[in-house]
Amino acid sequence: MGYLLPICTYVAPWAYGAIHFQGLPLLSLFVGRAHLHILMFSKPGEQKHSKEPSSLQCMHLAVVACGDRLEETLIMLKSAVLFSNRRLCFHIFAEDSLKPEFEKKLQEWPSSYTKKFEYSIYPITFSVGNGQEWKKLFKPCAAQRLFLPVILKDVDSLLYVDTDVLFLRPIDDIWHILKEFNSTQLAAMAPEHEIPKIGWYSRFARHPYYGTTGVNSGVMLMNLTRIRSTQFKNSMIPSGLTWEEMLYPLYQKYKNYITWGDQDLLNIIFYFNPECLYVFPCQWNYRPDHCMYGSNCKGAEEEGVSILHGNRGVYHDDKQPTFKALYEVIRDFPFEDNLFQSLYYPLQSKFLDTVHTLCGRIPQVFLKQIEKTMKKVYENRVIVYLGANHRY
Repeated sequence: MGYLLPICTYVAPWAYGAIHFQGLPLLSLFVGRAHLHILMFSKPGEQKHSKEPSSLQCMHLAVVACGDRLEETLIMLKSAVLFSNRRLCFHIFAEDSLKPEFEKKLQEWPSSYTKKFEYSIYPITFSVGNGQEWKKLFKPCAAQRLFLPVILKDVDSLLYVDTDVLFLRPIDDIWHILKEFNSTQLAAMAPEHEIPKIGWYSRFARHPYYGTTGVNSGVMLMNLTRIRSTQFKNSMIPSGLTWEEMLYPLYQKYKNYITWGDQDLLNIIFYFNPECLYVFPCQWNYRPDHCMYGSNCKGAEEEGVSILHGNRGVYHDDKQPTFKALYEVIRDFPFEDNLFQSLYYPLQSKFLDTVHTLCGRIPQVFLKQIEKTMKKVYENRVIVYLGANHRY
């Protein structure tokens, strides 16, 4: 049998020719868009073939889409599929009218990408309380995220994101944070702000909130198994309540004091249960607030933006053109085109038109991770074969 040599060889897309490794000639060529990197050595007389990799555990991603959020959701899912390595399982919660549109659009994607994920579409449902009240709590249907542990009973862990999120690196990387949870942590979110004196919660909140600036629920990593089995401390009864038991009474108690709906309820929950929350750094939920008043996300300055969160509708107006540029370039990228030519270079060009803004003055913050990610994608698409009897 042949054997695999675990070495990563990077060859530019235009490269074709002989490479030498430890004195051995390797034939290297760029073979298109959908293949994976394989380095195969064969014994004399053996037929060369590649084996399909064994199936990997699914990474679960949930999103809630109502109203006019179809396109945003599809672009978010597209960014996830473009860069991630392991298989993805999408859980899409949507109004009935949007279900056929999601199915139609996802089925139009090329097979080289659709084979990387599976998806399920669920109706909007609330297991406790008044459904219409929950549906109108903040943005349409946003409160659905509170019920994910109850609905997805067979899912152990999950990444929830808002529709206006874009992944600039593989989901695999944030998925690894689950392994960093200690024995009491069951969810992870980023701070709502880095600076208390200009944060919303620290200035205006009329209800309890987590930490000094609160947390933002637009990107939320959850261990659903732990959430379902935990008794949560609360401000209503001395003994603990399960997640599902707690939601509606909590809403009833604080509904006249909350502004940001379900996010406020999550802040209240983790105010009383701080040991249950893992706080990840701001580059995993990078919003206009991190640059529109001056750069205040040190993690993004050092490592680049990992997940972009274009809240306040900035993908669709001209208030933050840097965010809009990223959204439009990923939206317009033809799936099987060259990533550098059809995504990275247009992005650089668009950024030149944003330098008059505070966010636009730090393009490296937005480009660092996406450049690193695309380089890895190219490395994984180089196939190198060595045949013992091959003649060059």
